[in-house]
Amino acid sequence: MTPLNVSAYTATNAAGEGKAALLQALEERRSGLRPFSDPGGLSACAGEIAGLDTPIATDPVNFDCRNHRLAERALDQDGFRGAVTDAIGRYGAGRIAVLAATSTSGIRETEDAYRHRAADGSLPAAFRFDTMHNMQALGAFVRLSLGLRGPCYTLSTACSSSAKAFASGARLIAAGIVDAAVVCGVDTLCRNTLYGFNSLELVSASPCRPCDRDRDGISIGEGAGFALLERGEPASGIRLIGYGESSDAFHMSSPHPEGRGAIGAMKAALKRAELDAPSVDYINLHGTASVVNDKIEDMAVMTVFGGSVPCSSTKGWTGHTLGAAGVTEAVIACLSLENGLIPGCLNTTAVDPAFKSRVVLENERRPVRRVMSNSLGFGGNNCSLIFGCPS
Repeated sequence: MTPLNVSAYTATNAAGEGKAALLQALEERRSGLRPFSDPGGLSACAGEIAGLDTPIATDPVNFDCRNHRLAERALDQDGFRGAVTDAIGRYGAGRIAVLAATSTSGIRETEDAYRHRAADGSLPAAFRFDTMHNMQALGAFVRLSLGLRGPCYTLSTACSSSAKAFASGARLIAAGIVDAAVVCGVDTLCRNTLYGFNSLELVSASPCRPCDRDRDGISIGEGAGFALLERGEPASGIRLIGYGESSDAFHMSSPHPEGRGAIGAMKAALKRAELDAPSVDYINLHGTASVVNDKIEDMAVMTVFGGSVPCSSTKGWTGHTLGAAGVTEAVIACLSLENGLIPGCLNTTAVDPAFKSRVVLENERRPVRRVMSNSLGFGGNNCSLIFGCPS
């Protein structure tokens, strides 16, 4: 593929709001995970973001919900709105796409509306499914908020959603349909997610420990991330240089036991980037800290890369941000490239002795030129992205 400029990017999650805060948390090895108790009785650790109770400042068509409040906050970081405005000046608002991603959208508002329904079963008048919970609501809100008029759609492939948004944006640009694309992912906490994962016995009572020999489950986090992809050949800067997608469809919630989907996505990304495995300097694992998923990803990484490339999961900082995980970890990949940082797994004290890939536990400083980021979703929806900067 022709590399695409990542000309602006930002993320907001429990570890920090904006690139500087997130980088500082990575460098200081400071987690955003905290004890979380729900009135329904669930106790866990989660990456909840404070201050999302304030309504959206300008909301002409009733988009106000927790998910869109988080999207708005993230859009206001790192000059991202200004970067999109500049891109509109170059291409026109109709030549910039919005590829949004979420797993649950504004389901929290639906949960609240249902709890406050009237005796006849009717929902509160203020609740609007189309602009709050509808899966396309996020894309519509972002498009309107940024003043864009290009193609817009929302992807929902569980945990790989916002990684696949990068792939979709790259295809639209390659096809000549648009000149640039805003890719984003936003997900917020809701009971459906928390209790759903808990029913699968996947939620840890303590901060998650990816790849640890004693790992016992995931920590769910809230997150939002945005990136602006454009054509061009910069002398310096971060670029999306490859992506790979696969769908093994082995099981509703478990990956293929031989890691076929993950292997296929990683190999496709390397092929599209025209790279061999040793050319990758760091792999950001999907690494949710579930017993089975981490084991199978380790197997897949060993199959493709052997045990030489350093890899880690950064979910110990942010929690698993579900539909926002792909873009959250894409932003971390970009920070790794810009700052020569390989973040070692946080909260992990001893790597599972059965693992064979090179999992790092402490931060490492070194030149980083190419980073792969894996996102492996429910239902076998997998995506690997490769970001790079000129040598």
